[in-house]
Amino acid sequence: MADPFRPLLPGQRLARGVCRHLASLDFAALEEFVPERGRRVDVIALGPKGEIWVVECKSSRADYLSDGKWQGYLDWCDRYFWAVDADFPADLLPDGTGLIIADDYDAEILRMAPETRLAPARRAALIRRFARDAARRLQRLNDPGL
Repeated sequence: MADPFRPLLPGQRLARGVCRHLASLDFAALEEFVPERGRRVDVIALGPKGEIWVVECKSSRADYLSDGKWQGYLDWCDRYFWAVDADFPADLLPDGTGLIIADDYDAEILRMAPETRLAPARRAALIRRFARDAARRLQRLNDPGL
């Protein structure tokens, strides 16, 4: 969770715009979510029909090129997206993934990611983890001394 007294980093600004856009689509989103030990996605979103999307935010070419683990996130979502700003060289991003153009305040899906449905047991476990993480975050906001 971002420190409210520190300026947001470029990737965090993209994530904020992505989360705002996803909210307009009736998705609930969490930033910096850990689906399993050793993995952390920038944004995970739960849709109104139980669909799960993962969005990785890349603030620069170097940020993208240094990320060798993104394919491991495909096992944790129905659709996988990249979120970049309007100046990012989008031709670097692999085919078969979604593309979102974002800024600090909003985003737009330019290319819908293909759907690969999660297995029911993994979906149920992931939704439980999502719910528990969201509840813990809310509890920490309401009771910072906890």
